[in-house]
Amino acid sequence: MARNWKYALVPGILLMVVRPVPALADSDDPSYSFLSGVQAQLITPGQSPPGANDWSCRPTAEHPNPVVLLHGVSNDTITWQTLAPALSADGYCVFSTTFGTGLLGSTIGAMGPVEDSAGQIGAFIHRVLGATGAERVDLVGHSMGGAVPFYYLEHLGGAPTIDHYLALAAPLHGSTISGLTELLPMVATGPGAAAIGQCGPCQLTPDSPALRQLNPDPAVAPAISFTTIVTRYDEIATPYTTGLLDGPNVHNIVVQDLCPTDATDHNELPADPIVVREIRNTLDPTHAQAPTCTVVLPFLGPP
Repeated sequence: MARNWKYALVPGILLMVVRPVPALADSDDPSYSFLSGVQAQLITPGQSPPGANDWSCRPTAEHPNPVVLLHGVSNDTITWQTLAPALSADGYCVFSTTFGTGLLGSTIGAMGPVEDSAGQIGAFIHRVLGATGAERVDLVGHSMGGAVPFYYLEHLGGAPTIDHYLALAAPLHGSTISGLTELLPMVATGPGAAAIGQCGPCQLTPDSPALRQLNPDPAVAPAISFTTIVTRYDEIATPYTTGLLDGPNVHNIVVQDLCPTDATDHNELPADPIVVREIRNTLDPTHAQAPTCTVVLPFLGPP
């Protein structure tokens, strides 16, 4: 697929934006690229991703659990342009929301205090259950969206509402953000101190009090099936092993163990074709298919 590049500023980040690409639901040639989400945000800011948030959707016997998608430091428009329509096409009721806004405005979420974000996630899950009549949801969270729900499980009584819990590149054991967290003490006592204390990602540094309270231990919810998916080329959730869990109800996946030519980074991960296939296999093991190994580039996806 030929690409024409432009530059665009997306909340403080200079990014290349690919030319218009067809949505997965409308094409046999989907865009497995993070940049398709950036493009969607620029064209239709804040709009639900394709296939998500049809509140008239009712789960089927084949797929009885609605799927709730939770973004990281981003929003649902940017993060789920590939996965949401893929799961919808598979017959799932798919729902997404943008949570934890405020610190960086209404566009970028997952920045609020962990406990506040967890409450918003819990309220959204209960709204989905009420609308669909389902008993439990399957949860897919990227980055902070894969970590914060542990607070909902352990402190807000959320464990009975979740069946499968898939965490993509989540800072489950804290993140150094490639060393940037070493700068936090410099601002924690200055004008930025108040903001740091209210910043969810800033709370989840290794060995922090907030991380100990989060307690990402699968043993707290033995009835939930946990799956983690990480990339060795992660530059945000670092070290990448922070996204792995341990326990009899856990399945850990390192993308490069499945496909050595996949160089996906943190942002590309939710749109990565190997990851999308593994999510579909986890949610529906009866129809699982081996992923097709291909070259995947950071941010851009397959060339």
